[in-house]
Amino acid sequence: MPGRKPYYLTTPIYYVNDKPHIGHAYTTLACDVLARFKRLDGFDVHFLTGTDEHGQKVEKSAQAAGIDPQSFTDEVSQNFRDLAKAMNFSNDDFIRTTEERHTRSCQALWREIETRGHIYLGSYAGWYSVRDEAFWSEDDLSTGPNGEKLAPTGAPVEWVEEPSYFFRLSAWEKPLLEYYERNPDCVAPASRRNEVISFVKSGLQDLSVSRTSFGWGIPVPGDPKHIMYVWLDALTNYITAVGYPDVSGAYARYWPADLHMVGKDILRFHAVYWPAFLMAAGLEPPKRVFAHGWWTNEGQKISKSLGNVIDPLRLIERYGLDQVRYFLLREVPFGNDGDFSHRAMVNRMNGELANDLGNLAQRVLSMIAKNCGAAVPRRGRLTDEDQALLDAAAAILPKARDLMDRQLFHEVLETVWQVVRAANGYVDRQAPWALRKTDPERMENVLYVLVEALRHIAILMQPVVPNSAARLLDQLGVSGDQRTFAHLTGANALSPGAPLPKPEGVFPRYVEAEEGAA
Repeated sequence: MPGRKPYYLTTPIYYVNDKPHIGHAYTTLACDVLARFKRLDGFDVHFLTGTDEHGQKVEKSAQAAGIDPQSFTDEVSQNFRDLAKAMNFSNDDFIRTTEERHTRSCQALWREIETRGHIYLGSYAGWYSVRDEAFWSEDDLSTGPNGEKLAPTGAPVEWVEEPSYFFRLSAWEKPLLEYYERNPDCVAPASRRNEVISFVKSGLQDLSVSRTSFGWGIPVPGDPKHIMYVWLDALTNYITAVGYPDVSGAYARYWPADLHMVGKDILRFHAVYWPAFLMAAGLEPPKRVFAHGWWTNEGQKISKSLGNVIDPLRLIERYGLDQVRYFLLREVPFGNDGDFSHRAMVNRMNGELANDLGNLAQRVLSMIAKNCGAAVPRRGRLTDEDQALLDAAAAILPKARDLMDRQLFHEVLETVWQVVRAANGYVDRQAPWALRKTDPERMENVLYVLVEALRHIAILMQPVVPNSAARLLDQLGVSGDQRTFAHLTGANALSPGAPLPKPEGVFPRYVEAEEGAA
């Protein structure tokens, strides 16, 4: 859209060999919050997610289910669409690698790389992990309890010998190191950047980019006995979705992507192979790849064999949607590993959402309903303490912009909560319930300062808890067209005398079900 700065961000596309779990929800939630934040800040956002539907693992999963791969992927891909709806994600596009637009894009990219001399035909002999869809060297492997060879991920590997096309990855060591040097923020957090640079400096081997031993994938142009390596296929989704091979229109507007959000286990594919593929095709690499950590469950590693996989739909059912969204981005510094526990979830819900913010809003709005004719209070002369709270609320946005651009979601929320705590301290010290008898004019002023601070907080909380923030803004009488960050100015402050609806609680306390209850 003309006049608005573009911002393109992506989740990894999720592999459809199983149902969505908390890891999928977490990655997409982080992107959703960032996308919503940028839209509210006036950006032209394009937010992409989707599903990765090719490869040997999908073919085997479909065989195990007794159905053809396309029917299998149709069914499982829908689970990811359902999750996006349940989590209230605001993605602009949902891509499937089985779509015709994607086949066209992948084959065009292959031809471009091949024409430029970076793909050659050879034969591959080595270790392959179906579960990881990755090739591993002998040095990468460990020995399992029964003498079997295992990938670094713990996945079993099998020896593969077959004709294969290779990508000249070895030629891209120096250009990749120069790319990291020129763009110090292109891989984050810093610990992951160091890992990537160390891996590239250790020497790059040419990469096998086709398979002949199974058939579920995109045919190599001009040699349909080969199908493309699933990662070359999957990574290309990011340019498919903006129209490649047409490099005008959406591609020209949005590429290179501002951010690829990924889990730390797939960083190498995104920060080494993908930029190399793009540069080999004469295309620009992404601006930034951020790799976040993994979740454990009550201190235990999550695995199907332990039966402790966390279903995000069950979390929403138990705790509430906005509560789950808030917890996942508040509990752990983004980029680190985190532990999900029921106790931590309840502490955040009750301590911060219900007590700190919910109770503050309820107290203030109830006092206004009773003592100010259910209308925005009159504003008088501001004391230094009044001004300090309003200044603190106004200072959230510039801090939040910087933190969001570094994907420090927990710090964004802490910045908001510093003002929530300050407002609670202010209301306790000013005691408007006492002022009602001694100085009603001052009471109105105090309540005005508080609702204006709440207006800032509610507008800024929209990306994280969109439904709850909308309900709070409704109660503050803020119309739907006055809720962007451009309205966080004094000129858009609440109008004294404007009627306010009856206050209702926004964040209920979580109460444990009684022993034996359902």
